[in-house]
Amino acid sequence: MYRAVTRHIEVTVEPNFLPEKSSVADGRWFWSYTVVITNTGEETVQLRSRHWIITDGVGRQQEVRGEGVVGEQPVLAPGERFEYTSGVPLTTASGFMSGSYQMESAGGEHFDIAVPAFSLDSPDGGKRVLN
Repeated sequence: MYRAVTRHIEVTVEPNFLPEKSSVADGRWFWSYTVVITNTGEETVQLRSRHWIITDGVGRQQEVRGEGVVGEQPVLAPGERFEYTSGVPLTTASGFMSGSYQMESAGGEHFDIAVPAFSLDSPDGGKRVLN
């Protein structure tokens, strides 16, 4: 599991390689990743948008920006958490992702929180370790 904390908001990510959705012969590897966002602070916040940087095994990068996550813009009161699972395909057997979420406090302040960089490893790609 990968973890980052920004302004008392914890983000953990657990990636999972999906061999049943992958095809080495077709040059397609697929992972799911489960994200848990926990508000450990004292202010209510809302996730407004996401920014991902997806890097494949040869260094090609793709940026993804959009509103919310999985069609939602969750509001997290102190002590609350939001969990979702999404997926990502690559044309290489390994890679990694990093990113951020833009949040808004109950008082209208906008700020970014970090999503920890996490590796996407398949049995075909060897192991990569991100520190």
